[in-house]
Amino acid sequence: MKALHEAGAGQIGNYKNCSFSVEGTGTFMPNDVANPHIGKADQQESVKEVRAEVIFSTHNEAKIVGALRKAHPYDEVAFYLTRLDNENQEVGSGMTGELEQPMEPTEFLRGLKVSMNLNTIRHTRLLDKKVKKVAICGGSGSFLLHHAINSGADFFITADFKYHEFFDADGKITIADIGHYESEIFTKELIVEILKEKFPTFAVNFSTTHTNPIRYL
Repeated sequence: MKALHEAGAGQIGNYKNCSFSVEGTGTFMPNDVANPHIGKADQQESVKEVRAEVIFSTHNEAKIVGALRKAHPYDEVAFYLTRLDNENQEVGSGMTGELEQPMEPTEFLRGLKVSMNLNTIRHTRLLDKKVKKVAICGGSGSFLLHHAINSGADFFITADFKYHEFFDADGKITIADIGHYESEIFTKELIVEILKEKFPTFAVNFSTTHTNPIRYL
């Protein structure tokens, strides 16, 4: 279990090294080309074993499985992966926040255009109330619209909404589609700050290459 935990498995909220184990009996018969840790070729074996269960994020799958194969003594490692529908309470694709002072919708849009250096903003009908709570998702965030509405946000800033998806705002929220590239471009600055903080002896080169395939006339 130590190898799995060190690879990042078993993290649940504020707890780490979490696992669940069940004792049982395993049976197997190695063939003549096997290299068994226990037993001999062509002989039925029965041994006391432990089935251990841990959870991990999907992006860590290769690392976790690699650690399992490297640490396990068996010639063939028996394991299975089961996808869970549990909601991660700490990590998501977007976020919400509140303005220090409520703003008029038009004023908010103008400020958004300036702060994000935008050429244009596609948006739905402005609501007849001041903007206080804002939901944000960089890139293609239309799949989070219902979450943004349920959170009580007045605005949802994201990108790549299709025509008919704008109707789903339904007067409950204002969608502000600012463009995919435009919603993510400042991520570079955040990454640079993190790298400089974590690796102060590294020279970080900030790219100024413009890679947006979309142009505006």
